[in-house]
Amino acid sequence: MARAARYSTGMPRQIIIGDIHGCEHELCELLDAVSPVEGDEIIAVGDLVNRGPRPEAVLRFFRDEPAARSVMGNVEHGHTGWRLTDDTKAKPAYILTRRALAERYDEWVDFMAALPLVIETPDALVVHGAWEPGVERADQRMAVLLGLADGETHLQGRLGEPWYDLYDGPKPLVVGHHDYDKMRTPLIRDGRVYGIDTGCVYGGCLTALVLPDFRIVSVDAREDYWRAQRALL
Repeated sequence: MARAARYSTGMPRQIIIGDIHGCEHELCELLDAVSPVEGDEIIAVGDLVNRGPRPEAVLRFFRDEPAARSVMGNVEHGHTGWRLTDDTKAKPAYILTRRALAERYDEWVDFMAALPLVIETPDALVVHGAWEPGVERADQRMAVLLGLADGETHLQGRLGEPWYDLYDGPKPLVVGHHDYDKMRTPLIRDGRVYGIDTGCVYGGCLTALVLPDFRIVSVDAREDYWRAQRALL
């Protein structure tokens, strides 16, 4: 997929980025393609780490760059829970990330634990996982917002059809968590829901939704990082 040309609208933008999963090279390439200017804000949909090769570099960017922030993803939530329970049966992606963060692991989990579940911009809401139709923002389940298994089971049992086809929130919603069509393209529903996880860590693309124009920009992944990372176990 070709990179978009550099441009500036002359007004502050929100650059919302899909699941990064430690793919720092693609994050840098995507930001080069979008060319943030002073006043722009960079927002991630969560899942900053796990499966990709450079988790600490990605975490450091979203901690130290004043214009950048992220919502919590199921991965960040998972690291918080793993540290608290010291579960020796953690999934391989968590083990590899803990190794990569080494003696700074607890410091980074503190950072992950403080991430918000929802970020609101003038034009959209940003969460990692999903939104339950017919439920006020204050009553949204944490498991639904994060895309946890029990949250997805709840939505399937209650709705009987995809939640994004029924979305009725107050603003357009931007999510990550699933590469819905597995075709390196975002899920877009009637200008109301934008699913921008396009499978970068599996060799797909890293995608940004640039507001207020709702413009899509993507860069190709250099490789299937998770395949390479699994070989390290």
